[in-house]
Amino acid sequence: MSLPETVSPFEAEVRELSRSFTDAVATKLEDFLSAKNDEVSSITTSAAEIVNAIRTLTQGGKRLRPLFAYWGFLGAGGPKDSADVIQLGAALELFQAAALIHDDIIDNSDTRRGRPSVHKHFEAQHQSLGLSGSAANYGMASAILTGDLCLSLSEELFASIPGVDAATRTIFNRMRTQVMAGQYLDVLEESAGPAYDPAEAVKRARTIVRYKSAKYSTENPVLLGGALARGNESLLESYSAFALPLGEAFQLRDDVLGVFGDPEITGKPAGDDLREGKRTELIAHALLLTSPEERDFIQNRLGAPDLSDAEVQKLSEILQASGALQETERSISELTSQSLRALDAIEAHCLALAGMKFLSDAVTKRSK
Repeated sequence: MSLPETVSPFEAEVRELSRSFTDAVATKLEDFLSAKNDEVSSITTSAAEIVNAIRTLTQGGKRLRPLFAYWGFLGAGGPKDSADVIQLGAALELFQAAALIHDDIIDNSDTRRGRPSVHKHFEAQHQSLGLSGSAANYGMASAILTGDLCLSLSEELFASIPGVDAATRTIFNRMRTQVMAGQYLDVLEESAGPAYDPAEAVKRARTIVRYKSAKYSTENPVLLGGALARGNESLLESYSAFALPLGEAFQLRDDVLGVFGDPEITGKPAGDDLREGKRTELIAHALLLTSPEERDFIQNRLGAPDLSDAEVQKLSEILQASGALQETERSISELTSQSLRALDAIEAHCLALAGMKFLSDAVTKRSK
């Protein structure tokens, strides 16, 4: 993770606690998945490959969701070295991994974090072993099962946290429902395409951002940490006011990087979101700001199976020249400012607030 430059005057302690916590989450994941590998291997060693795929995927990433849970936990008075919040962090990592596996299948993405996506990994395995039938179908089927197992393991870890009460359980359950609903809305938006009114495109794109990504990336993790430490309702409301706009800014930055990011840094091909036909806020703004000819080009070519490199470049240029990129950057700035104002209103220990500011910088000042 690219660390922000300053978190004064608690910078050293925030960095050390964050590193120590993410190391503990990594250890928890490794121990848990090793045990699951043994369990699955007792059925047949061949089946252990689905656990190995989860292990590989969860070895990367920024650990942002566990960190939001951690600082929310400390802000509500939880102890720094709690085993419960470490387990919560590991459960969140497994939940995210499940979402990524299924998202890559839906989007037909070839890469994830600079490696082959899980369905592509299994497709390559099919080819290397000389198996019969369709390698692509084998890859997708294996990845679906891997994602399902990952989701199940996330629930198993969460349910075995000794400190979970009804309020914390409700947040976790709601988070899963929101992500699935948001993912469906994303699929629906891409499929509807030109059939939907462009005038409502920005509103629809922001709804997808909120429920598919923002709530489970920032808001629900910090709420889970706060609830696990028995934070009161007022504190949790102030957490939401801080984390939800931050999560939306985080996803909008992701959308910008999905078109304009450096592949060497993001681990994704340039313009990947355009090839996948993602109807992001960038696209929504463009539909309102472009000429009729440019709008028709976007509607007809975005996500086309035969989209050429030249057309990807043309779409990127339209997004810049029309002001769509500028409007999206303005939204990111407004959401970030809203989040920081809400952070100032949270009544918690200064160390926890510094940790949240640290995360705010990590989320908004990034290149991948």
